[in-house]
Amino acid sequence: MSEISQALAAVRDRVAAAARVVGRDPREVRLLLAVKAQPAHLVRQAIGAGAELLGHNRAQELVETAPELADLPHEMHFIGRLQSNKATKVVPLVTCVQSVDGPAIAQRLDRLAGRAERVLDVLVQVNTSGEPTKAGVAPEEAAGLAAAVGALPHLRLRGLMTIGANSTDVDVVRASYERLALLREEILAGGAAGTGEARELSMGMSGDLEVAVAAGATMVRVGTAVFGARPA
Repeated sequence: MSEISQALAAVRDRVAAAARVVGRDPREVRLLLAVKAQPAHLVRQAIGAGAELLGHNRAQELVETAPELADLPHEMHFIGRLQSNKATKVVPLVTCVQSVDGPAIAQRLDRLAGRAERVLDVLVQVNTSGEPTKAGVAPEEAAGLAAAVGALPHLRLRGLMTIGANSTDVDVVRASYERLALLREEILAGGAAGTGEARELSMGMSGDLEVAVAAGATMVRVGTAVFGARPA
């Protein structure tokens, strides 16, 4: 068994254990591998070890590696901040953009998906920690943005995404995740058109996935725990 296979199995065990601690079915939580700048041969190893869901947070890295993975079955998401001028290259290569943080990028994605005669899955990114270095719409604006996204004909709102608080205080991190879960319930209860499928909670990474799972994560984004640190 390769190192990547072993690491992937260990992360899956962590997710399953975290789910069972709070009485959840581990199958409710999907593992997304954040492949970052990893070379294609390592990503191929991960897919061979059973990784089905991958994520890129830089458009150029996605464009460069996509052809080398095209022969292998996988689902690709875009999980980083997306500049409008890069969206043209990103949309054909992904099934979901998790980082919609304003109406302008949502409208841009809708136009591109419409030209391609497809429906693109998206998540609204929310800055639940309030940290100025993090992207995402403010929590008090999340429901309004979700409704605006839900009204666009070529986007399908699947849920919300956040990056947890950058803190060594577990309670602070937990609060940032629990806030996203509450926002999802608010959006679903609001009943705005196009928001009825917004059930995904993409939150939690290598260092805090247990906290995220306990708070209700349906998807955790893990890179370092499988691949190690981003290559220089």
